[in-house]
Amino acid sequence: MKRLAAYDPPEYVQWTRDDDLVREFDATLTRDPERAAVVARLSAEQKLDLYRGLLRNRLSDIALKRLVRQGVISKAWLGTGEEAATIGPVHALRRAAEVGDGTHDVVAPMIRNSGACHEMGMPIADIFRAYMATEDGPSRGRDGHYGAPELGVIPPISHVGDMVPVVTGIALSFRLRGADRVAMTWIGDGSTKTGVAHEGLNFAAVQRVPAVFIIQNNQVALGTRLDQHHRSNGATPFADWPGAYGMWGGVFDGNNVLDAYALTSVAVERCRRGEGPALLIAETFRMGGHATHDEAEARRMFAGEMFTRWGRRDPIALYEAHLGGAGVSAETLAAIEHDVEAEIEAAEAEAMESRRTRMPQPESALLDVYGTGAAGQEG
Repeated sequence: MKRLAAYDPPEYVQWTRDDDLVREFDATLTRDPERAAVVARLSAEQKLDLYRGLLRNRLSDIALKRLVRQGVISKAWLGTGEEAATIGPVHALRRAAEVGDGTHDVVAPMIRNSGACHEMGMPIADIFRAYMATEDGPSRGRDGHYGAPELGVIPPISHVGDMVPVVTGIALSFRLRGADRVAMTWIGDGSTKTGVAHEGLNFAAVQRVPAVFIIQNNQVALGTRLDQHHRSNGATPFADWPGAYGMWGGVFDGNNVLDAYALTSVAVERCRRGEGPALLIAETFRMGGHATHDEAEARRMFAGEMFTRWGRRDPIALYEAHLGGAGVSAETLAAIEHDVEAEIEAAEAEAMESRRTRMPQPESALLDVYGTGAAGQEG
């Protein structure tokens, strides 16, 4: 894909093919026979759909970053470098557009997993509207934490670990009703330290609910490096956590969209068979700040070698190299990129029109707000 020096990390702008990393990407897909079988069943079109999803995620984030620079919005929380840890797992689920009968699965993304929203069917224009706080946005101008419950997208909670018991409860309802549905959420490496996340994981394991939990280890919790808040018994942090909760689980390469898809697919099928929840670990890296306002701080937080090493493992560039090796032409990839660019541009234009004509009226602040006034009077 094209690189934009004004918006992409410099490591991505300077990216050149590294044959060793391309071979490593491909070798990852054959190490485990069960995952290899999942990848082998993917059609050519499904593989290209994964590519479209990665591009939607990256390009919508770039659009948000540009809107920040233009002063349209104040900040944005981006998933640059982590797209594969979102897109791969979502494509392993049953989505509303595929079934159309209310039996779709459910996701509860962190705000950095915005790609889950559009891949579950939420219009990208609604993501932009949520940031612009328009009246016709998902939260009608109230909150930048957006979702679409009718499509199976539960809006995130700022306190990220809190989504663990929420998803556990949703999955428990599926189990009790005998519904063939799965719920999934992501947890940052920092939010694994919250008590509510531990309680939710334990309850999910005990109740054997059909839920998939993904620890998205991007090496940093807001402004705290992983080594400052986590002790590990091995080279792969969190690898022993599934066993600690009595869950099935495993680690996937969070920069390899096919590995992410494959392990999540295995986990989802186990859930559908009634074999209980899964705890997966995505090893990846946040290539920016906590949000667009502190990118310089993020660069100071880590040695430059971290950005260099992970920048070489750009999940989109490596997947393009893999697809090229599988016979997909550069022209095909360029055509997909052109289509996705047009999709993002149309969504931005739509949202900007909403910002011009559909901002909330002051009196709407009282809608859908509940409370008890003085002397027991409803207020």
